Amino acid sequence: MPAIEVSGLSMQYGDLRAVDDVSFTVAEGEFFGILGPNGAGKTTTLEIIEGLRRPTSGSVRLLGAAPWPRNAELLPRIGVQLQASAFFERLTAREQLHTFAALYGVAARAADDWLERVGLGDKAETRAEQLSGGQAQRLSIACALVHDPELVFLDEPTAALDPQARRNLWDLLSSLNDSGRTVVLTTHYMDEAEELCDRVGIMDHGRILRLDAPSALVRGLAAPTRVFLGHGAAEVSARAESAGDGGVAGVPGVAAVESEASGVVVTTSQPAALLAWLARHDALEGIQVRGATLEDVFLDLTGREYRA
Repeated sequence: MPAIEVSGLSMQYGDLRAVDDVSFTVAEGEFFGILGPNGAGKTTTLEIIEGLRRPTSGSVRLLGAAPWPRNAELLPRIGVQLQASAFFERLTAREQLHTFAALYGVAARAADDWLERVGLGDKAETRAEQLSGGQAQRLSIACALVHDPELVFLDEPTAALDPQARRNLWDLLSSLNDSGRTVVLTTHYMDEAEELCDRVGIMDHGRILRLDAPSALVRGLAAPTRVFLGHGAAEVSARAESAGDGGVAGVPGVAAVESEASGVVVTTSQPAALLAWLARHDALEGIQVRGATLEDVFLDLTGREYRA
């Protein structure tokens, strides 16, 4: 039985269709990501699945049961970390977590264990409003996990964190999935989805545009490869061109050669031919090869225009 079954899900606000006929399943033990630009419908979809909103149409099965009307039997089996953290005023990190634990009948010792697991043992007596952004996110996740749920929902858990805090949080999220939990994540960060998710659904204008493993989505894009040549390799190419060889621009598959302050970027559909040419001219030192990424897939599907 899938952990989540979503069928024909729609959500209408007046003339706005925030979620438009969305269907997908999430297997038990899977790390599933929902990606999309601002206003794509990610959070609304997640809130319907969690039982926080009633959909206009469609159905959801969560661990084999309907989450709406609010299903009290599901609550101990799921953990929810919302996009914005909200804690009780004037309580320390330990007191916050003990309070959440008490709501589920969980012993204080188990709550203290979670403080250590999320790396907040040394912040136990610090009030929540004095924690850094990354520490507050970790506390929020601990509150969602203190009752040991089978299924965890994380809505942009690393938003506004610095790179180090994001990477540390990735280790924690990976460990959750490694322990057998099903994890559903929404994120703006493509590298995060590639690192963590077994499958991702790319969403825009309320619809799932594509759903597959990140690597499969990248392979399906058939995007060109970009090869960066430092000044040394660029000079070799220029000399070869002057000598009538044609330089890198004449290599089969090369579509563009663009100069930058630190070298030259070559766009090619046949990277092997370009690398062979560079090897023949002893110009491989310092090159960097960049294939397509999940970000390229995302931009190809959703466009490049800025959205506030």
